[in-house]
Amino acid sequence: MKVILTCLVSILTMVVANGQTPVQSYFEWTNLPFTKEELNTRRENLMTELAQLNKKGLVLIPAKDGFSFGETFRQTDDFYYFTGLELPNAILVFNLNNQKVTIYTPEQDIRFENSSRKNDFPGRPLLYDNSIINRTGIPLASIEDFTNLLNLENSNKSKILINNGRPSEVKFAPNDYIATYSPVQVLIEAIKKKHTDLSFENIYEAIAKVRMIKSENEVKILKQAANITVKGIKEAAKAIKPGIDERYLEGVLEGDFKKNGSQRLAFGSIIKSGPNSHWPWRILATHYNRRNHIMQNGDLVIFDVGCEYVQYVSDIGRTFPVSGKFTNEQKEILMMETKIADEIIKFLKPGITFKDVQKFTNTIIPEHSKKYMQVGLFFGHHLGLSTGDPNLSNAPLKPGMVFTVEPWYYNHDNNISVFTEDMILITEDGCEVLSSDLPRTPEDLENLMKS
Repeated sequence: MKVILTCLVSILTMVVANGQTPVQSYFEWTNLPFTKEELNTRRENLMTELAQLNKKGLVLIPAKDGFSFGETFRQTDDFYYFTGLELPNAILVFNLNNQKVTIYTPEQDIRFENSSRKNDFPGRPLLYDNSIINRTGIPLASIEDFTNLLNLENSNKSKILINNGRPSEVKFAPNDYIATYSPVQVLIEAIKKKHTDLSFENIYEAIAKVRMIKSENEVKILKQAANITVKGIKEAAKAIKPGIDERYLEGVLEGDFKKNGSQRLAFGSIIKSGPNSHWPWRILATHYNRRNHIMQNGDLVIFDVGCEYVQYVSDIGRTFPVSGKFTNEQKEILMMETKIADEIIKFLKPGITFKDVQKFTNTIIPEHSKKYMQVGLFFGHHLGLSTGDPNLSNAPLKPGMVFTVEPWYYNHDNNISVFTEDMILITEDGCEVLSSDLPRTPEDLENLMKS
Protein backbone atom coordinates (compact mmCIF):
# COMPACT_ATOMS: atom_id res chain seq x y z
CA MET A 1 0.00 0.00 0.00
CA LYS A 2 2.95 2.34 0.71
CA VAL A 3 4.10 1.81 -2.89
CA ILE A 4 0.66 2.80 -4.17
CA LEU A 5 0.62 5.96 -2.02
CA THR A 6 4.11 6.86 -3.22
CA CYS A 7 2.95 6.50 -6.83
CA LEU A 8 -0.06 8.71 -6.19
CA VAL A 9 2.13 11.39 -4.60
CA SER A 10 4.50 11.21 -7.59
CA ILE A 11 1.59 11.57 -10.03
CA LEU A 12 0.22 14.52 -8.07
CA THR A 13 3.67 16.19 -8.05
CA MET A 14 4.04 15.74 -11.81
CA VAL A 15 0.53 17.12 -12.45
CA VAL A 16 1.18 20.22 -10.37
CA ALA A 17 4.58 20.72 -12.04
CA ASN A 18 2.90 20.57 -15.47
CA GLY A 19 0.30 23.17 -14.48
CA GLN A 20 -2.56 20.69 -14.44
CA THR A 21 -5.32 20.71 -11.86
CA PRO A 22 -4.39 18.18 -9.14
CA VAL A 23 -6.37 14.97 -8.84
CA GLN A 24 -9.33 15.25 -6.50
CA SER A 25 -9.81 12.84 -3.61
CA TYR A 26 -13.25 11.48 -2.70
CA PHE A 27 -13.58 13.29 0.63
CA GLU A 28 -12.53 16.65 -0.84
CA TRP A 29 -16.00 16.66 -2.38
CA THR A 30 -18.23 15.03 0.19
CA ASN A 31 -18.32 13.60 3.70
CA LEU A 32 -19.55 10.52 5.51
CA PRO A 33 -23.00 11.16 7.05
CA PHE A 34 -22.66 8.45 9.71
CA THR A 35 -19.85 7.13 11.87
CA LYS A 36 -17.86 4.08 10.86
CA GLU A 37 -19.26 2.32 13.93
CA GLU A 38 -22.89 2.93 12.97
CA LEU A 39 -22.32 1.80 9.39
CA ASN A 40 -20.58 -1.32 10.65
CA THR A 41 -23.50 -2.06 12.99
CA ARG A 42 -25.90 -1.87 10.04
CA ARG A 43 -23.84 -4.39 8.09
CA GLU A 44 -23.52 -6.68 11.12
CA ASN A 45 -27.28 -6.52 11.65
CA LEU A 46 -27.86 -7.77 8.11
CA MET A 47 -25.28 -10.54 8.47
CA THR A 48 -26.89 -11.62 11.75
CA GLU A 49 -30.36 -11.63 10.19
CA LEU A 50 -29.16 -13.75 7.27
CA ALA A 51 -27.22 -16.11 9.56
CA GLN A 52 -30.41 -16.77 11.55
CA LEU A 53 -32.03 -17.77 8.25
CA ASN A 54 -29.05 -20.05 7.42
CA LYS A 55 -28.36 -18.17 4.20
CA LYS A 56 -25.19 -18.88 2.19
CA GLY A 57 -23.76 -17.29 -0.93
CA LEU A 58 -23.20 -13.66 -1.94
CA VAL A 59 -25.32 -10.64 -1.14
CA LEU A 60 -24.91 -8.18 -4.01
CA ILE A 61 -25.94 -4.52 -3.70
CA PRO A 62 -25.22 -2.39 -6.77
CA ALA A 63 -24.42 1.32 -6.71
CA LYS A 64 -25.94 3.74 -9.17
CA ASP A 65 -24.46 4.35 -12.60
CA GLY A 66 -22.23 7.43 -12.47
CA PHE A 67 -23.54 9.40 -15.41
CA SER A 68 -26.42 11.58 -14.29
CA PHE A 69 -27.61 13.45 -17.41
CA GLY A 70 -27.88 16.79 -15.62
CA GLU A 71 -29.28 15.82 -12.24
CA THR A 72 -27.15 15.50 -9.13
CA PHE A 73 -25.95 11.95 -8.50
CA ARG A 74 -28.10 10.03 -6.04
CA GLN A 75 -26.90 6.74 -4.69
CA THR A 76 -29.13 3.65 -4.52
CA ASP A 77 -30.76 3.35 -1.11
CA ASP A 78 -29.31 0.02 0.06
CA PHE A 79 -25.77 0.86 -1.04
CA TYR A 80 -25.96 4.20 0.76
CA TYR A 81 -27.52 2.67 3.88
CA PHE A 82 -24.75 0.11 4.36
CA THR A 83 -21.78 2.26 3.23
CA GLY A 84 -22.68 5.95 3.49
CA LEU A 85 -20.90 6.41 0.16
CA GLU A 86 -21.90 8.09 -3.08
CA LEU A 87 -19.45 5.84 -4.90
CA PRO A 88 -20.58 5.28 -8.52
CA ASN A 89 -20.54 2.07 -10.57
CA ALA A 90 -19.52 -0.09 -7.62
CA ILE A 91 -20.93 -3.29 -6.09
CA LEU A 92 -21.15 -4.00 -2.37
CA VAL A 93 -20.62 -7.69 -1.63
CA PHE A 94 -21.47 -9.55 1.58
CA ASN A 95 -19.76 -12.93 1.29
CA LEU A 96 -21.75 -15.13 3.64
CA ASN A 97 -19.33 -18.01 3.14
CA ASN A 98 -16.46 -16.21 4.88
CA GLN A 99 -18.37 -13.34 6.55
CA LYS A 100 -16.42 -10.69 4.65
CA VAL A 101 -17.75 -7.44 3.21
CA THR A 102 -16.05 -5.81 0.21
CA ILE A 103 -16.78 -2.98 -2.20
CA TYR A 104 -15.77 -3.74 -5.78
CA THR A 105 -15.09 -0.36 -7.34
CA PRO A 106 -13.64 1.14 -10.54
CA GLU A 107 -10.06 2.31 -10.19
CA GLN A 108 -11.05 5.84 -11.22
CA ASP A 109 -14.28 7.80 -11.00
CA ILE A 110 -15.54 7.94 -14.60
CA ARG A 111 -17.25 11.27 -13.93
CA PHE A 112 -13.89 12.94 -13.38
CA GLU A 113 -12.47 11.72 -16.69
CA ASN A 114 -12.42 13.61 -20.01
CA SER A 115 -9.38 13.16 -22.24
CA SER A 116 -9.98 16.40 -24.14
CA ARG A 117 -10.35 18.58 -21.01
CA LYS A 118 -7.78 17.28 -18.55
CA ASN A 119 -7.54 20.51 -16.60
CA ASP A 120 -11.30 20.62 -15.99
CA PHE A 121 -11.54 16.85 -15.39
CA PRO A 122 -8.46 16.17 -13.24
CA GLY A 123 -9.31 12.58 -12.31
CA ARG A 124 -10.34 11.05 -9.01
CA PRO A 125 -8.86 7.80 -7.67
CA LEU A 126 -11.32 5.46 -5.96
CA LEU A 127 -9.73 2.03 -5.64
CA TYR A 128 -6.49 3.37 -4.17
CA ASP A 129 -7.99 6.10 -1.99
CA ASN A 130 -7.16 4.83 1.51
CA SER A 131 -9.40 7.40 3.16
CA ILE A 132 -12.46 5.57 1.82
CA ILE A 133 -11.32 2.34 3.46
CA ASN A 134 -10.26 4.01 6.71
CA ARG A 135 -13.43 6.04 7.18
CA THR A 136 -15.95 3.32 6.28
CA GLY A 137 -14.10 0.25 7.52
CA ILE A 138 -14.84 -1.56 4.25
CA PRO A 139 -12.04 -3.04 2.10
CA LEU A 140 -12.01 -2.09 -1.58
CA ALA A 141 -11.30 -4.38 -4.51
CA SER A 142 -11.14 -3.73 -8.23
CA ILE A 143 -14.39 -4.07 -10.16
CA GLU A 144 -12.28 -6.05 -12.63
CA ASP A 145 -11.92 -8.75 -9.96
CA PHE A 146 -15.69 -9.02 -9.52
CA THR A 147 -15.87 -11.26 -12.59
CA ASN A 148 -13.32 -13.62 -11.05
CA LEU A 149 -15.37 -13.78 -7.86
CA LEU A 150 -18.53 -14.69 -9.78
CA ASN A 151 -16.67 -17.22 -11.92
CA LEU A 152 -15.60 -18.99 -8.74
CA GLU A 153 -19.13 -18.88 -7.29
CA ASN A 154 -20.52 -20.03 -10.63
CA SER A 155 -18.36 -23.14 -10.53
CA ASN A 156 -19.80 -23.88 -7.09
CA LYS A 157 -23.36 -23.18 -8.32
CA SER A 158 -23.77 -20.65 -5.53
CA LYS A 159 -26.74 -18.48 -4.71
CA ILE A 160 -26.89 -14.72 -5.31
CA LEU A 161 -28.96 -12.89 -2.69
CA ILE A 162 -30.48 -9.57 -3.78
CA ASN A 163 -33.12 -7.12 -2.61
CA ASN A 164 -35.89 -7.40 -5.16
CA GLY A 165 -37.62 -4.26 -3.85
CA ARG A 166 -40.67 -6.10 -2.55
CA PRO A 167 -41.48 -9.41 -0.81
CA SER A 168 -41.96 -11.70 -3.78
CA GLU A 169 -40.11 -13.95 -6.19
CA VAL A 170 -37.08 -12.40 -7.87
CA LYS A 171 -38.29 -9.99 -10.53
CA PHE A 172 -36.11 -10.25 -13.61
CA ALA A 173 -35.80 -7.51 -16.20
CA PRO A 174 -38.79 -7.75 -18.54
CA ASN A 175 -38.22 -8.46 -22.22
CA ASP A 176 -40.76 -5.82 -23.20
CA TYR A 177 -39.77 -3.38 -25.92
CA ILE A 178 -40.21 -0.47 -23.53
CA ALA A 179 -39.44 -0.76 -19.82
CA THR A 180 -37.57 0.88 -16.98
CA TYR A 181 -34.90 -1.26 -15.33
CA SER A 182 -33.65 -0.90 -11.77
CA PRO A 183 -29.89 -1.21 -11.03
CA VAL A 184 -30.66 -4.59 -9.41
CA GLN A 185 -32.41 -5.84 -12.55
CA VAL A 186 -29.53 -4.67 -14.74
CA LEU A 187 -27.09 -6.54 -12.48
CA ILE A 188 -29.18 -9.72 -12.50
CA GLU A 189 -29.52 -9.64 -16.28
CA ALA A 190 -25.74 -9.35 -16.71
CA ILE A 191 -25.11 -12.20 -14.25
CA LYS A 192 -27.67 -14.45 -15.98
CA LYS A 193 -25.87 -14.03 -19.30
CA LYS A 194 -22.29 -14.35 -18.01
CA HIS A 195 -22.61 -16.85 -15.15
CA THR A 196 -25.36 -19.29 -16.03
CA ASP A 197 -25.04 -21.65 -13.05
CA LEU A 198 -25.77 -19.02 -10.41
CA SER A 199 -29.27 -18.86 -8.89
CA PHE A 200 -31.03 -15.94 -7.25
CA GLU A 201 -32.95 -15.40 -4.02
CA ASN A 202 -34.81 -12.35 -2.76
CA ILE A 203 -33.73 -11.07 0.69
CA TYR A 204 -36.12 -8.12 0.80
CA GLU A 205 -37.53 -9.22 4.15
CA ALA A 206 -34.09 -9.35 5.81
CA ILE A 207 -33.22 -5.91 4.43
CA ALA A 208 -36.59 -4.57 5.63
CA LYS A 209 -36.08 -5.88 9.16
CA VAL A 210 -32.78 -4.02 9.39
CA ARG A 211 -33.84 -0.78 7.71
CA MET A 212 -37.27 -0.40 9.37
CA ILE A 213 -35.73 0.57 12.72
CA LYS A 214 -34.11 3.99 12.46
CA SER A 215 -31.08 4.90 14.56
CA GLU A 216 -30.93 8.11 16.62
CA ASN A 217 -28.89 9.74 13.86
CA GLU A 218 -31.39 8.71 11.19
CA VAL A 219 -34.25 10.09 13.28
CA LYS A 220 -32.42 13.43 13.66
CA ILE A 221 -32.08 13.68 9.88
CA LEU A 222 -35.72 12.71 9.32
CA LYS A 223 -36.81 15.34 11.85
CA GLN A 224 -34.84 17.97 9.96
CA ALA A 225 -36.41 16.85 6.66
CA ALA A 226 -39.84 17.19 8.33
CA ASN A 227 -38.99 20.65 9.69
CA ILE A 228 -37.89 21.88 6.27
CA THR A 229 -41.11 20.61 4.72
CA VAL A 230 -43.28 22.20 7.42
CA LYS A 231 -41.58 25.56 6.83
CA GLY A 232 -42.02 25.23 3.08
CA ILE A 233 -45.76 24.48 3.36
CA LYS A 234 -46.21 27.43 5.74
CA GLU A 235 -44.48 29.75 3.28
CA ALA A 236 -46.42 28.48 0.26
CA ALA A 237 -49.74 28.71 2.13
CA LYS A 238 -49.33 32.48 2.34
CA ALA A 239 -49.23 32.67 -1.46
CA ILE A 240 -52.54 30.85 -2.02
CA LYS A 241 -55.20 33.05 -3.63
CA PRO A 242 -57.53 33.03 -6.62
CA GLY A 243 -55.71 33.39 -9.95
CA ILE A 244 -52.53 31.66 -8.78
CA ASP A 245 -51.64 28.41 -10.57
CA GLU A 246 -50.33 25.22 -9.04
CA ARG A 247 -46.81 25.54 -10.43
CA TYR A 248 -46.44 28.98 -8.87
CA LEU A 249 -47.08 27.42 -5.47
CA GLU A 250 -44.61 24.65 -6.31
CA GLY A 251 -42.00 27.34 -6.96
CA VAL A 252 -42.62 29.05 -3.61
CA LEU A 253 -42.56 25.72 -1.74
CA GLU A 254 -39.52 24.23 -3.44
CA GLY A 255 -37.56 27.48 -3.24
CA ASP A 256 -38.12 27.52 0.51
CA PHE A 257 -36.98 23.88 0.73
CA LYS A 258 -33.67 24.86 -0.83
CA LYS A 259 -33.31 27.98 1.32
CA ASN A 260 -33.55 25.76 4.39
CA GLY A 261 -30.97 23.19 3.28
CA SER A 262 -32.81 20.51 1.29
CA GLN A 263 -30.67 19.01 -1.46
CA ARG A 264 -33.56 17.79 -3.61
CA LEU A 265 -37.22 16.79 -3.61
CA ALA A 266 -38.38 13.50 -2.11
CA PHE A 267 -40.72 13.21 -5.12
CA GLY A 268 -42.33 15.59 -7.59
CA SER A 269 -44.36 18.03 -5.48
CA ILE A 270 -48.09 17.26 -5.60
CA ILE A 271 -50.00 20.52 -5.31
CA LYS A 272 -53.45 19.97 -6.74
CA SER A 273 -56.53 22.18 -6.66
CA GLY A 274 -60.11 22.29 -7.85
CA PRO A 275 -60.84 19.38 -10.23
CA ASN A 276 -57.23 18.19 -9.93
CA SER A 277 -57.64 17.64 -6.19
CA HIS A 278 -59.84 14.59 -6.76
CA TRP A 279 -57.15 12.52 -8.47
CA PRO A 280 -54.16 10.55 -7.13
CA TRP A 281 -50.74 11.65 -8.34
CA ARG A 282 -50.28 8.74 -10.76
CA ILE A 283 -53.38 9.85 -12.63
CA LEU A 284 -52.44 13.54 -12.65
CA ALA A 285 -48.88 12.80 -13.73
CA THR A 286 -49.99 11.18 -16.98
CA HIS A 287 -50.03 14.67 -18.56
CA TYR A 288 -47.82 17.42 -17.16
CA ASN A 289 -50.01 20.20 -18.53
CA ARG A 290 -52.91 18.91 -16.45
CA ARG A 291 -50.98 19.63 -13.27
CA ASN A 292 -51.27 23.42 -13.43
CA HIS A 293 -54.84 24.37 -12.59
CA ILE A 294 -55.49 28.09 -12.01
CA MET A 295 -57.11 28.33 -8.58
CA GLN A 296 -60.51 29.90 -8.11
CA ASN A 297 -62.70 30.91 -5.20
CA GLY A 298 -64.40 27.85 -3.77
CA ASP A 299 -61.55 25.51 -4.72
CA LEU A 300 -59.57 23.52 -2.21
CA VAL A 301 -55.84 23.08 -2.76
CA ILE A 302 -54.09 19.98 -1.47
CA PHE A 303 -50.38 19.78 -0.61
CA ASP A 304 -48.82 16.31 -0.69
CA VAL A 305 -45.14 17.19 -0.63
CA GLY A 306 -41.74 16.28 0.74
CA CYS A 307 -38.09 17.20 0.59
CA GLU A 308 -34.91 15.19 0.80
CA TYR A 309 -32.22 16.00 3.34
CA VAL A 310 -28.96 14.02 3.45
CA GLN A 311 -30.77 11.46 1.26
CA TYR A 312 -33.57 10.93 3.83
CA VAL A 313 -37.08 12.02 2.90
CA SER A 314 -40.18 13.66 4.31
CA ASP A 315 -43.81 13.40 3.20
CA ILE A 316 -46.45 15.76 4.64
CA GLY A 317 -49.87 16.91 3.47
CA ARG A 318 -52.48 19.59 4.19
CA THR A 319 -55.62 21.04 2.57
CA PHE A 320 -56.26 24.80 2.23
CA PRO A 321 -59.22 26.88 0.97
CA VAL A 322 -58.25 29.04 -2.03
CA SER A 323 -60.62 31.80 -0.86
CA GLY A 324 -58.98 31.84 2.56
CA LYS A 325 -62.03 30.39 4.29
CA PHE A 326 -63.53 26.89 4.20
CA THR A 327 -67.21 26.49 3.38
CA ASN A 328 -69.30 24.72 5.99
CA GLU A 329 -69.28 21.52 3.92
CA GLN A 330 -65.52 21.67 3.36
CA LYS A 331 -64.90 22.30 7.05
CA GLU A 332 -67.16 19.43 8.09
CA ILE A 333 -65.42 16.93 5.82
CA LEU A 334 -61.94 18.12 6.80
CA MET A 335 -62.79 17.79 10.50
CA MET A 336 -64.12 14.28 9.90
CA GLU A 337 -60.93 13.30 8.07
CA THR A 338 -58.54 14.82 10.62
CA LYS A 339 -60.49 13.20 13.45
CA ILE A 340 -59.81 9.82 11.84
CA ALA A 341 -56.11 10.72 11.59
CA ASP A 342 -56.08 11.76 15.26
CA GLU A 343 -57.70 8.50 16.33
CA ILE A 344 -55.18 6.47 14.32
CA ILE A 345 -52.29 8.39 15.87
CA LYS A 346 -53.65 7.81 19.39
CA PHE A 347 -53.94 4.09 18.60
CA LEU A 348 -50.28 3.71 17.53
CA LYS A 349 -47.86 2.08 19.95
CA PRO A 350 -45.19 -0.64 20.00
CA GLY A 351 -46.44 -4.21 19.64
CA ILE A 352 -49.41 -3.69 17.33
CA THR A 353 -49.27 -4.38 13.58
CA PHE A 354 -50.54 -2.52 10.54
CA LYS A 355 -53.24 -5.17 10.30
CA ASP A 356 -54.43 -4.00 13.71
CA VAL A 357 -54.34 -0.41 12.49
CA GLN A 358 -56.36 -1.35 9.40
CA LYS A 359 -59.06 -3.09 11.46
CA PHE A 360 -59.26 -0.14 13.85
CA THR A 361 -59.40 2.42 11.04
CA ASN A 362 -62.26 0.65 9.34
CA THR A 363 -64.29 0.92 12.56
CA ILE A 364 -63.92 4.71 12.80
CA ILE A 365 -64.62 5.72 9.19
CA PRO A 366 -68.29 6.76 8.91
CA GLU A 367 -70.30 4.38 6.72
CA HIS A 368 -71.30 7.12 4.28
CA SER A 369 -67.61 8.03 3.78
CA LYS A 370 -66.16 4.55 3.23
CA LYS A 371 -66.81 4.73 -0.51
CA TYR A 372 -64.54 7.78 -0.67
CA MET A 373 -61.90 6.57 1.79
CA GLN A 374 -60.81 3.27 0.32
CA VAL A 375 -58.03 1.75 2.42
CA GLY A 376 -55.85 -1.21 1.52
CA LEU A 377 -53.62 -2.30 4.37
CA PHE A 378 -53.19 1.09 6.00
CA PHE A 379 -53.43 4.84 5.32
CA GLY A 380 -49.67 5.32 5.26
CA HIS A 381 -46.21 4.09 4.31
CA HIS A 382 -42.74 3.83 5.84
CA LEU A 383 -40.22 6.65 5.41
CA GLY A 384 -36.44 6.71 5.43
CA LEU A 385 -34.23 6.81 2.38
CA SER A 386 -37.38 6.74 0.25
CA THR A 387 -41.11 7.28 0.56
CA GLY A 388 -41.50 3.53 0.09
CA ASP A 389 -38.88 2.39 2.59
CA PRO A 390 -38.64 -1.41 2.99
CA ASN A 391 -41.17 -2.70 5.48
CA LEU A 392 -43.06 -5.80 6.55
CA SER A 393 -46.80 -5.32 6.91
CA ASN A 394 -47.10 -8.06 9.54
CA ALA A 395 -44.18 -6.87 11.70
CA PRO A 396 -45.05 -5.52 15.18
CA LEU A 397 -44.40 -1.79 15.48
CA LYS A 398 -41.15 -0.98 17.30
CA PRO A 399 -39.50 2.20 18.56
CA GLY A 400 -37.55 3.80 15.72
CA MET A 401 -40.06 3.06 12.97
CA VAL A 402 -41.07 6.14 10.96
CA PHE A 403 -44.11 6.22 8.68
CA THR A 404 -46.98 8.42 7.58
CA VAL A 405 -50.59 8.60 8.66
CA GLU A 406 -52.61 10.00 5.76
CA PRO A 407 -56.33 9.29 5.53
CA TRP A 408 -57.65 10.76 2.30
CA TYR A 409 -61.14 11.62 1.14
CA TYR A 410 -61.69 11.71 -2.65
CA ASN A 411 -65.34 12.37 -3.51
CA HIS A 412 -65.88 12.56 -7.27
CA ASP A 413 -69.65 12.62 -6.79
CA ASN A 414 -69.74 15.91 -4.88
CA ASN A 415 -66.45 17.28 -6.24
CA ILE A 416 -64.78 17.64 -2.86
CA SER A 417 -61.51 16.11 -1.66
CA VAL A 418 -59.41 16.66 1.46
CA PHE A 419 -56.08 15.25 2.55
CA THR A 420 -53.99 15.40 5.71
CA GLU A 421 -50.66 13.62 6.14
CA ASP A 422 -48.29 13.53 9.10
CA MET A 423 -44.96 11.89 9.82
CA ILE A 424 -44.98 9.54 12.82
CA LEU A 425 -42.12 8.14 14.92
CA ILE A 426 -42.89 5.12 17.11
CA THR A 427 -41.49 5.67 20.62
CA GLU A 428 -41.14 3.44 23.67
CA ASP A 429 -44.67 4.16 24.92
CA GLY A 430 -46.56 5.46 21.89
CA CYS A 431 -45.60 7.77 19.07
CA GLU A 432 -44.35 11.27 18.24
CA VAL A 433 -45.75 13.41 15.42
CA LEU A 434 -42.71 14.82 13.60
CA SER A 435 -44.86 17.28 11.64
CA SER A 436 -46.75 18.62 14.67
CA ASP A 437 -45.63 22.22 14.04
CA LEU A 438 -47.91 22.38 11.01
CA PRO A 439 -51.53 23.43 11.78
CA ARG A 440 -54.28 20.98 10.90
CA THR A 441 -57.61 22.41 12.18
CA PRO A 442 -59.70 24.46 9.71
CA GLU A 443 -59.33 27.64 11.79
CA ASP A 444 -55.56 27.29 12.17
CA LEU A 445 -55.09 26.56 8.47
CA GLU A 446 -57.10 29.70 7.61
CA ASN A 447 -55.00 31.75 10.04
CA LEU A 448 -51.80 30.38 8.55
CA MET A 449 -52.81 31.71 5.13
CA LYS A 450 -53.27 35.21 6.61
CA SER A 451 -50.01 35.29 8.57
